[in-house]
Amino acid sequence: MDHILHLKCLICGKTYRTDEIDYVCPDHGDEGIVDVQYDYERIGQRFSRDDLRRSTETTIWRYKPLLPIEPDAAVPPLTVGWTPLYQTDRLAAELGLKHLWVKDDGRLPTASFKDRASAIAVVKAQEKGAQVITTASTGNAAAALSGLCASVKQPNVIFVPETAPQAKVAQLLTFGSTVMLVKGTYDNAFELCMQAAQTYGWYNRNTGYNPYMSEGKKTVSFEICEQLGWQAPDQIFVSVGDGCIIGGVHKGLKDLLALGWIDRMPRLMGIQAEGSAYLYQAWRSGEDVLTKPPITAQTIADSISAGLPRDRIKALAAVTETNGAYLTVTDEEILAAIPALARGCGVFAEPAGAAAFAGLVKAINQGLVASDERIVVINTGNGLKDVASAMKAVDLVGTQAHRVAPTLDNLKQVIEEEL
Repeated sequence: MDHILHLKCLICGKTYRTDEIDYVCPDHGDEGIVDVQYDYERIGQRFSRDDLRRSTETTIWRYKPLLPIEPDAAVPPLTVGWTPLYQTDRLAAELGLKHLWVKDDGRLPTASFKDRASAIAVVKAQEKGAQVITTASTGNAAAALSGLCASVKQPNVIFVPETAPQAKVAQLLTFGSTVMLVKGTYDNAFELCMQAAQTYGWYNRNTGYNPYMSEGKKTVSFEICEQLGWQAPDQIFVSVGDGCIIGGVHKGLKDLLALGWIDRMPRLMGIQAEGSAYLYQAWRSGEDVLTKPPITAQTIADSISAGLPRDRIKALAAVTETNGAYLTVTDEEILAAIPALARGCGVFAEPAGAAAFAGLVKAINQGLVASDERIVVINTGNGLKDVASAMKAVDLVGTQAHRVAPTLDNLKQVIEEEL
């Protein structure tokens, strides 16, 4: 992989060859997250936007020269990437905006954004000859790894809190994963997974520990900018829990800027649930995320519930280095955003995905968005991931089904009463 310069520790700046460490800088224990540094001059000599224009590949692998894998690396067969970017004029008008797009990653194979990272995890694990891959998750990263592993018959062990939504647990079991339902929080599941990986020598996919997960997630930025004709948006709204998604979005934009494929950096707006606002607190108060203690996280948006965000260094940098902001939204605002987004543009989001839209609504109300700015909201997961929350959401806005007898007379009566 001669297009990679080295791996750089984000705490001390020390660099390593890609064959020197597997995950983190050893000088900082499990916290020594590293970043993949690329030789952009070399990449630019071999790969261009014209190459993409001629490409017939419609997955994240169209960007192989910008990923930390070999050009001839075997990749999983599932179609990961190139999700739709919907121009939502009606929804924009309702919000007083002129330009709004929704990137729907609920359309990925296991119905969440996390497929992007898990696809890279499978390639890197097989590159290492790993017998087993493992991860801890609130549900989506687990389902993503489970599905991608099933597609190549790769054994895997998954750790999730026992409170994970049933739809997500059902995915894991259906794909044939070995599932550990942990009696505790996501943070408990994460720590147990870390211990198990070290004990048994499993390949560790965990967010904020495995540096290659950001590299899979950054592909969403490549797609957004390419789908917009390489005209970068002004702001991108991203829901944030562990921080790996927003860190990946930032990394992809930095890649494109370094290559000269876009001419400016969008502002990144990180949206956290009010009950899981570690990064919002750190950003607002100027706290050091290396010393800030964990919080107690509780939110209906399970996918962004994290007492100690594992990719917090990259997540904080994503906002501060782009002049963006962190905002919080209540669970009620998240629930209200589910039908608002669905009715406004036809995208059905789970709570974590809807949180990004709820954040946009709040940002507009706070005067943080100008009407003529070009805005992208990323939906990170499909609403069918959490049907219980969707039902709470429609009840919250007063939408109910009508019960009718199987007669036209009764139907007419209900219609006349309701309409």
